[in-house]
Amino acid sequence: MQEIFEGVKVVELAHWVFVPAAGTLLSDLGAQVLKVEPPATGDPSRGLVTQGLGGGDRTLNLAWEQNNRGKRSIGIDIKKPEGRELIYRLVESADVFLTNYRPEVLDRLGLDVKHLRARNPRLIYARGHGVGVRGPEANRPCYDMTAFWSRGGMAHTLSRPGTEPPVGQRPAFGDRSSALSMGFGIASALYRRERTGEPSIVDVSLLATAMWVLASDVVYCGNPDYDPHAALAGPRTNPLTGSFRTSDGRWLTLVFLQPDRYWPDLCRHLDRPELVDDPRFADMAARAENSDACATLLDEIFASRTYAQWCERLSTLDAPWAPMQSVREMRDDVQTRANGYMAPVESPDGVAFELVGGPAQFDERVPPLGRAPEAGAHTEEALLELGLSWEEIAAFKKAGAIT
Repeated sequence: MQEIFEGVKVVELAHWVFVPAAGTLLSDLGAQVLKVEPPATGDPSRGLVTQGLGGGDRTLNLAWEQNNRGKRSIGIDIKKPEGRELIYRLVESADVFLTNYRPEVLDRLGLDVKHLRARNPRLIYARGHGVGVRGPEANRPCYDMTAFWSRGGMAHTLSRPGTEPPVGQRPAFGDRSSALSMGFGIASALYRRERTGEPSIVDVSLLATAMWVLASDVVYCGNPDYDPHAALAGPRTNPLTGSFRTSDGRWLTLVFLQPDRYWPDLCRHLDRPELVDDPRFADMAARAENSDACATLLDEIFASRTYAQWCERLSTLDAPWAPMQSVREMRDDVQTRANGYMAPVESPDGVAFELVGGPAQFDERVPPLGRAPEAGAHTEEALLELGLSWEEIAAFKKAGAIT
């Protein structure tokens, strides 16, 4: 898999999670991603570990590793003219410029499409933003919890009426969803340039991603009678689709969209074969007419055994059902391990940990995952590769453009 983007050079001027995670997906597949960071502080997401948000012990920032693995880091002060000149020189040999700085900032610093394309007309310019690059609020500062979760309709749709406070999102939920779209957009732009020679401007917003994820609800809301909360509360027209509580307070989920196909085998696995021929539940129409009775009966049956007992009992049921697992359980799911969805990484001091790989695999291979860089660790190396002499590098350091 490492050869898929072999030779593709990416300059990433981005922070936090959304756009850096897209850079990571490209890095996993072999792209050379050079991350530009402020010399003094680095990407601000490095500091989250001090707030207990990095998932580590303040020495190993797992969030940073997850979102920036496999990259190199160069410390450049883009507020200084000398720093911006280094950006120009970097993009001259790059294929992709990847950023999530706001449009007004990029314009003010001369890092917009016009200025960078003047140095490299073939440059693919990819930008991630909160609510779109056009409109009166294009420069509004955004995180995924504001643009994706709240403004994007997620919190409202997933919170049952009367829920206070509304359901909160998980860390970087919208960021990583948007990163997949950004990775797809960049891959498409590379393909287009290969075929036609034309570079693209790629735009992905957190708001647009939320609309895509909620596309069913968004289009259904064109019907004024549609209620997105109805699916959360019932009624169960098809009682074989829903979640069922076990005797120990855990849950199982059935999604039998072809209920007649699965009903007989389900009854046998429930040790209730007599229900197969019960006229109340004989087919989909009968179960819909007796929906409350069927749902109540299934609730009672599933409440008679523990979660573990049902998982074992249903393991041979060839139907779309699943245990409602915790994240810890999902990490060790037999399918997670069999498919290499988590990959081992080792820190320089020998500490072993695991990261989640990208969801796309190629040729049935799992790519090895690298470490995330220390801030500015590759500054001199990257500048030497540009052809700068040690005297020029020293001059940039004296000007405060690099550390």
